[in-house]
Amino acid sequence: MNEYRSHFHTARPQADRIDELVSQLQRCYRGDIAAIRVVRVPLRISPLGAHIDHQLGRVTGMAVDRSILFAFAPTADSAVYVQSLDFAEPTTFAINAIPPYVKGEWGNYLRGAATALRNAHQIDRGLIGVLGGDMPIGGLSSSAAVTIAYLLGLETVNGLALTPEENIRLVTRTEHDYIGLNNGILDQTSILFSRRNHLTVIDCESVQIDRTPASIAPDSYAILAVYSGVAQGLMGTGYNNRVAECQSAARQLLALAGQNGVADPRLRHVDPALFASYGSRLDLPLRKRATHFFTEMARVEQGIAAWQAGDLTRFGELIAQSGESSIKNYESGCPQLITLYEILRDTPGVYGVRFSGAGFRGSCLALVDPARSAAIAEAVHRAYPQAHPDIADVYSIHLCQPADGAELLPRLS
Repeated sequence: MNEYRSHFHTARPQADRIDELVSQLQRCYRGDIAAIRVVRVPLRISPLGAHIDHQLGRVTGMAVDRSILFAFAPTADSAVYVQSLDFAEPTTFAINAIPPYVKGEWGNYLRGAATALRNAHQIDRGLIGVLGGDMPIGGLSSSAAVTIAYLLGLETVNGLALTPEENIRLVTRTEHDYIGLNNGILDQTSILFSRRNHLTVIDCESVQIDRTPASIAPDSYAILAVYSGVAQGLMGTGYNNRVAECQSAARQLLALAGQNGVADPRLRHVDPALFASYGSRLDLPLRKRATHFFTEMARVEQGIAAWQAGDLTRFGELIAQSGESSIKNYESGCPQLITLYEILRDTPGVYGVRFSGAGFRGSCLALVDPARSAAIAEAVHRAYPQAHPDIADVYSIHLCQPADGAELLPRLS
C-alpha cells in the first residue's frame, strides 16, 4: 500500500522555492530587481538537551535541510510589508510605530524582531518581503527561524552587519519581551552556528559554543521528523509553567542547603550532590522536573562521547531515554506526540526518538537508518492515523539531512 507516500516528503529544491518567493515578491515590488535578496534560515533539531536550556544546562543542536526562505527588498521609507505563503493577510507597519503583540497573529514575530532591533540600533529603513517554509509549523523551531529571517532582512536593508552572538540576544529579546515566552538560547544558537555533520554543543550558562565533528559517515544516518498535526502555539501550553516549576525546584533545593544568595536561581546553580541529598524533600512535580534536568545533563555528556566515537546505537539509545524522561519526568507531550514516540521507538531502523522543540505540540524527531526510512514511514502511516483519525489528513513525515546554519544568500543573477 502506497497511500503513506502522500504524507512522506523529501526536501524540495531550494532554487525552485526561491523562484516562487521572488516571483511573488515581484508582483508587489516595483523597485530595482537587483535589490532583492534572500536569506536561508534552517530549522533545527536538538538530539539531546531537552527542556534544560532555560535552566542554563548544556544542550546539543543541529540544523537540518528544511528551512525558512525570506525574499526581501528595501522600501523607500520605514514601511514594512511582508507576505507569508502560509497566511492570507500580509503584515504591515512602520519601523517608528510598531504595534504591540496581538494574540494569534502570525506577524507577531516580525513586529517583535523589528522592536528588538530598533531598541538595540538606530534603524529607519523598512522592507517588503515574502516568507515561505517547507515544513508545517511546529516542533523544529520555526518561530526562532522566522525571527532570524526577519532580523537578517532588516539588518541587511539598514546596512548592519551583526555577529551571530548579537542576533542570539535579539531573538531572546523578541521572545522574552515581545512574545512573552521564557525560553532559552538553544534554538537561535543552533540555527546560527550549526555546521553539517557536526553536533553544536551549547553551554547555556557560559554561552560557550562548540562544533563537535562526527566520526560517522554523513550518509549513515538521517533525521525523520514526523509532524503530529497538532500546531497549538506555545503560549497556550504548559511551557512557561514548566519553566517556573524548574526555577521553583532550584530555589527550594538551594534554600534547603542554606544557599539563599543566588539571584534568579536555575537548576544549573544546584550541585547534583545537593539534589541527591535533598531532592526527596521536593513535592513530586518539582522532584520530577529536577530529575529530568540532572539525568538529561548526564545524557548530554554521554551523547557527546558517543557522537565523537561514531556510536550511533548508543547515541540513539540516549535520545530515546531523553524522550521517555520528557514524558515521565518533565510531563510534556500530548496524546498525539506520545503515540508517535511509541510507534517510532518500537520500529526497526530507528536509533532513537524524542519530541522535537518544546514538546507540547508539533513534531517527533527520530535518528534513523536512511536505508529503512521508507519502511519506517509506512509503519507510522499504518498506526498513527488509526490512533488519531481526527488528524489523519494533516500529519506529515519529512526525511531530513543535517545542514549548515543561517545565511544571506548571494545576490540573484
